[in-house]
Amino acid sequence: MRCAYTAVSDTSGRARPPTGPGRRRLGPVSTGPRRRRDRHGRGLRGSLIPQGLPAWRSRSEAFDELVLDAVESLERRWAKELDGVEFGVEDVPPSDPSPWEHGDVPLGRFFPAEGELPPRIVVYRRPVETRAVEPAEVAALAQDVVIEQVAHLLGLSPEQVDRRYGRPD
Repeated sequence: MRCAYTAVSDTSGRARPPTGPGRRRLGPVSTGPRRRRDRHGRGLRGSLIPQGLPAWRSRSEAFDELVLDAVESLERRWAKELDGVEFGVEDVPPSDPSPWEHGDVPLGRFFPAEGELPPRIVVYRRPVETRAVEPAEVAALAQDVVIEQVAHLLGLSPEQVDRRYGRPD
């Protein structure tokens, strides 16, 4: 709350703030908005982490990049077959499971083409991050999920799609 005070003149003719219990000197009253740099006058602070460091990105942005790297590695070999396929990342799967899913939380899904919609592969970030024991395993698990879904799309086994499937890097 901002309070204003009324100046009280003493015998010398100078203005002085009122005194007494519960009164504090607040400074002059301004008619416009008061501009302050910050509470302690130190100025605006910069970001805590510079843009060049990996921690500058959010976890979801870092995960998006892991999935994109996995897709790019598959596109080198399967470019013709993956032409027009949309890849996406969502935080969590929807609450309605597909008929072939039996109780487990899916890590990814393949949606076949419907009408004008192209075929889509979606990887679910939170289940993948939760399933990985260590943060370093998230990249390998995300790659395996992408390989599994592309294998489902192509009607092949995951080992035929990419021989690195299931192997730690």
